Amino acid sequence: MSYKKLIILLLVISTSCSTPNQSTEQSPEQESISESKEAPEQSEKVILFFGNSITAGYQLDMDQAFPALIQNRIDSLDLNYKTINAGLSGETSAGGKSRIEWVLRTTPDIFFLELGANDGLRGLPLDETYKNLQDIIDAVKKENPEVKIIIAGMMVPPNLGDDYTSEFQQLFPKLAEAYDATYIPFLLEGVAGDPELNLPDGIHPTPEGHEIVAETVWNYLEGLL
Repeated sequence: MSYKKLIILLLVISTSCSTPNQSTEQSPEQESISESKEAPEQSEKVILFFGNSITAGYQLDMDQAFPALIQNRIDSLDLNYKTINAGLSGETSAGGKSRIEWVLRTTPDIFFLELGANDGLRGLPLDETYKNLQDIIDAVKKENPEVKIIIAGMMVPPNLGDDYTSEFQQLFPKLAEAYDATYIPFLLEGVAGDPELNLPDGIHPTPEGHEIVAETVWNYLEGLL
């Protein structure tokens, strides 16, 4: 993907993610139990997806977002896992840190972290972003020391400067190494920049785009199940 497409793409997410979802957006309390109104059975293991508008499935029905598609794949294989979509549009790492304790009322066996892009788009200090993400993971590991972590990488446009862009790109693999986590280099691989796979805003995936995202995630998740 060209830098020009990447700049357009990520500048759009900065504005669109700050706008509340339409009829499909839910409160953090609702979103943290997206797939079902009932809590997972105790015998089921839990995969907790914790992120921003990409995870939340911006302007889509929740069953079209990639966490729900992952659940469909799990069910088709008769695996004993339940996904929970705790995505929230416009979320920053600081926002995620402030709500993680509430989300952890359900203890995850696998924790999928998709935060940081909105920090980068706003030019926030990345040492603070890194610390916030550390605190989120530490809270999860305190709840379940055996939890498996997946970290989804994102990108920022180069207009913030080479140093900032480079530091941002190194943030996610550095975090993954520190916590021995599974690392996805770019969550929107194969989707970003393609108008046929994104909503008119140019950034949030369509249902077809989420299918590709789900396939990307599955390639990294499958080995942890």
